[in-house]
Amino acid sequence: MNQHPEAIAPHGGQLVNRIATPEQKAEILSQVHTLPRVQLDARSLSDLEMIAIGGFSPLTGFMTQEDYTPVVKEMRLANGLPWSIPITLSVTPEIANPLQEGTLIGLDNPKGQLIGTLQLTQKYTYDKTQEAIKVYRTDDPKHPGVQVVYNQGTVNLAGDIWLLQRNPHPQFPTYQIDPAASRQKFKDKNWKTIVGFQTRNPIHRAHEYIQKCALETVDGLFLHPLVGATKEDDIPADVRMRCYEILLSHYYPQDRVILAINPAAMRYAGPREAIFHALVRKNYGCTHFIVGRDHAGVGDYYGTYDAQHIFDQFHPSELGIVPMKFEHAFYCTRTKQMATTKTSPSKPEERIHLSGTKVREMLRRGELPPPEFSRPEVATELAQAMEIQTPG
Repeated sequence: MNQHPEAIAPHGGQLVNRIATPEQKAEILSQVHTLPRVQLDARSLSDLEMIAIGGFSPLTGFMTQEDYTPVVKEMRLANGLPWSIPITLSVTPEIANPLQEGTLIGLDNPKGQLIGTLQLTQKYTYDKTQEAIKVYRTDDPKHPGVQVVYNQGTVNLAGDIWLLQRNPHPQFPTYQIDPAASRQKFKDKNWKTIVGFQTRNPIHRAHEYIQKCALETVDGLFLHPLVGATKEDDIPADVRMRCYEILLSHYYPQDRVILAINPAAMRYAGPREAIFHALVRKNYGCTHFIVGRDHAGVGDYYGTYDAQHIFDQFHPSELGIVPMKFEHAFYCTRTKQMATTKTSPSKPEERIHLSGTKVREMLRRGELPPPEFSRPEVATELAQAMEIQTPG
């Protein structure tokens, strides 16, 4: 049943909330000295948070084997609902062996502080190589997502979780807009159609172009940069957020864009992660989702438009969110504007292709990206940040 008649239903029909009430928190803390404890890494911590706030609805905890297996093999939960990325808590046998199924486990953050609990219903082993090949389409240990799988423990702990309390984000508290809150904001603005945009890079002109094309056909844009764990060479979240603020204040209509952080970790799973990102934005209340060139890709592991083709494997009603597929945008030197091959009469040599990678390379060489790449204010911000981070 759709509990949210004002907007698109969350995935599975109901928005999950696994944040402990004050009474539940007091009860858990009364047992704190007797609970066995498991320490989470940065990605598991993000996953815990996303489950608790409903970003991963309908998940209420870390996946059981009954859900894990069909997700890896068929991109579906045990009940048949589309889901493309396994959400698991993987530990070593040394950590798993003393833990008893049916008991409550304390979950600690990387600093060793108790932040949540897991009702341990199941412990199971899994095939790392199969997960890598199915989810990431490669078993190459150099792939950042595969690397995480190969480095994590061999036993998955499954069960429902509780987050003890929702703390303000240490860097971006004003942009911490959880799914229940984003849905309310869309309702307050009377937005019926909302397009979500995923990014882990500073926004360049190609991003701006496709966002504004999408804005021509929907009521609002939900700009939702990911601020969870990313690769070491990705530009830091605080720099990216300043770039978004600069862009929004100068180049976007103020009343048609909401900027919020996505606390999830990056998987770099390409096509599968495109589906995953769309379902997460559906939970935040988006009706549409932008899928551009090589969405969530890394290196040369995925075809340019594989992340768009994968949506054709599902009936639109199953996903419940509309993918807006965009071709690779470029700056056309003939028409002096952003375009794609659908709208530009240019020849290949008249096209300036942009990418976050190119921008990073230019900045590392001490070059300012030209206005065809980035808005001047954004380029300056990036250059200053890179100078601060570059040794010497």
